[in-house]
Amino acid sequence: MLQINRENLKSSHQLIWFIIDFLMLGLLILNLAFIIWDSIYNFVAIQNLLKEHAPALQSAYHPIHERFIFYDMIFVSIFLTEFFVRWGYAIKASVYDRWYFYPFIHWYDLVGCIPVGSLRFLRILRVISIIYRLHQYRIIDITSTKIYRFVNFYYEAFMEELSDRIVLKVLSGVQDEVRRGSPLFDRIQKDILYPRRDMLSDWISQRVAEAAQEGYVPNRGALRNYLEGRVDLALKQNLELSRLKFLPVVGPTIQETLEDAVGDIVANVIHQILEDLASSSNHAFIEDIVNVFLPSPEQVAADETQNQALIDLIIEILDAIKGQVKVKHWRAQLP
Repeated sequence: MLQINRENLKSSHQLIWFIIDFLMLGLLILNLAFIIWDSIYNFVAIQNLLKEHAPALQSAYHPIHERFIFYDMIFVSIFLTEFFVRWGYAIKASVYDRWYFYPFIHWYDLVGCIPVGSLRFLRILRVISIIYRLHQYRIIDITSTKIYRFVNFYYEAFMEELSDRIVLKVLSGVQDEVRRGSPLFDRIQKDILYPRRDMLSDWISQRVAEAAQEGYVPNRGALRNYLEGRVDLALKQNLELSRLKFLPVVGPTIQETLEDAVGDIVANVIHQILEDLASSSNHAFIEDIVNVFLPSPEQVAADETQNQALIDLIIEILDAIKGQVKVKHWRAQLP
């Protein structure tokens, strides 16, 4: 059941406009019901059926049916009056950048007022816009209604089915392009990535240096203690080294000295590596890594085996993605 949040309605600075919205909403629903009923009554079979079973209703409504345009124009005049009042307020409050923007943005209000059968039903767009505006300002909550949950469920199911088919079609097309040896991947590597190897090397080098400085330098002491502890534990678990303590006199001393020396060496090596990464001297190392991942076009063309392996890998990845896309999540929400 749709409920009105009276607190938000009272505290709103647009109370008068919301009241008008509710009035217009009621008139629109009444007008649409009138249009639908008159469209049904327009069939001769319906008129004859009413003559037989409800002659009083038929005789009372038939004059209204003959003057349907007149009664519909009463609703239209009310809708147009409200439209021009809101347009005037929008101009006064400078809601839009130009005074003439309002009728273009609210075109459905004007088109729905045209007294032509097919255009009259566009007034439903005005109903939707009013309900959306009231929901946006938290005057009403349409998400709590059963009809919204029903429509939203099947809308999400439809969109999932539609998007899945589109994604599967796109992925199948990509797989065909890869199998045919599409030049796209070669163009990306040769024309986009390879000419920018130096820039990529500089950027990665800078990022690695910043990460090492921010992550390692402040925690240098803790990392050293951790490494020495791990090395000491590993050496104590080593059978060959543990036998040194059985040497007479000097055995325990040699074992302790080796443990300290190895722990110190490992810590110093790690420390030096991270120090180098945190400085500008890491550029050559990073450049070598980039060159491995982005070899020259001549090197790429010479290794057809790796190219085919890469193509097979890409196709398998796309197959896995397609398999996941085929999973229908909306079915899991069915009762």
